[in-house]
Amino acid sequence: MSTPVTDNSRMPESRHRTRARARPGEGAQLRDDILDAAEAMLVESGTESALTMRAVASRTGVTTPSVYLHFENKETLVDAVCLRVWDQLGIHVRESAARHRDPFTALAAQARAFTHFALDHPIQYRVLMMRQSSSPGVALAARECYKFHLETVSQCIETGIFQGSPQRLAIGLWSALHGYVSLLISQPDFPWPVDIEVILLDTIRMAGFGTAIASRLPERLHLSEADLPDRLDRAAEEIVR
Repeated sequence: MSTPVTDNSRMPESRHRTRARARPGEGAQLRDDILDAAEAMLVESGTESALTMRAVASRTGVTTPSVYLHFENKETLVDAVCLRVWDQLGIHVRESAARHRDPFTALAAQARAFTHFALDHPIQYRVLMMRQSSSPGVALAARECYKFHLETVSQCIETGIFQGSPQRLAIGLWSALHGYVSLLISQPDFPWPVDIEVILLDTIRMAGFGTAIASRLPERLHLSEADLPDRLDRAAEEIVR
């Protein structure tokens, strides 16, 4: 099988179409080079459909079998590329929350950090969080991200801001945030009415304060719509007092 011809004018001078065989101990470096090439192609194209094992091999300057030595198939390669940014997300979210002693404020900071990171890495987020994957690393990454969130929700329960099951509340809050991020990523041409920062603030406020109130209410609650607005107004006045 012949090696695909690569347009070297678009490649850094340090890249070559062919590459010397790696010496013992250089396998990790080759794997990183493959991931670098695949990540660049993913960002340039905006979709994982542009990635083929042959194209990545050509971009890296190795043979296609060399790529298969490190990655079983295209899906595992794409997942590995996207997972490289996930550790950065965990660090970013933890650092954002650590700046606040109040867990409710820390929860909002985590939400903002999560959202901005997702929007800064829309392709990676879409691959990891908006499609089904058989890679165990993707499931682990999602659980790690959720764990940060669950810890702060549990602290909100400990301080009395929320009431109820931390797992149920955390899933509800995370779903609201994920829905917001997913809409922005999947529908960029939608005529959003205001600045996305304003929508983000609204989402955080509605999810946070809504959870604080809803977690105190019985699951089966029958309210009269006639006096509900007045009761809500009084509750809001009491909160901001």
